[in-house]
Amino acid sequence: MGTVIGVKAFPAARKPALKLTIDFGPTVGVKRSSAQITRHYDADKLLGRQVAAVVNFPPRQVGKFMSQVLVVGFPDAQGEVVLFAPDAAVANGARLF
Repeated sequence: MGTVIGVKAFPAARKPALKLTIDFGPTVGVKRSSAQITRHYDADKLLGRQVAAVVNFPPRQVGKFMSQVLVVGFPDAQGEVVLFAPDAAVANGARLF
C-alpha cells in the first residue's frame, strides 16, 4: 500500500495515462508508475489517495518514462480500471494478504 504524493499528465503515452509518484514507506521507498486510470480519476483527486501496487515486478520502460511499480485495480463494465483501495487508512508499505 502506498500514498500518491505526485501526479503528472503523460501525454506521450500511447493510451491516456498519468505518471504517479507513490510513497510506500521506509522499506520500499518512493516509486513511480505509469497508470492508465484517466477514465475514472483526475490528477488533482489522486493526491493523498492510498493505492495498492505490485512492487516486486521488474521496472518497465514506457516511452521515456521508467515505471517501477504496477498500480492495481479491477475492470469496470467497459474494461476501464477502478483502483483497489482499503476501506480505512493503512500504513504505507503494508502488504496484502
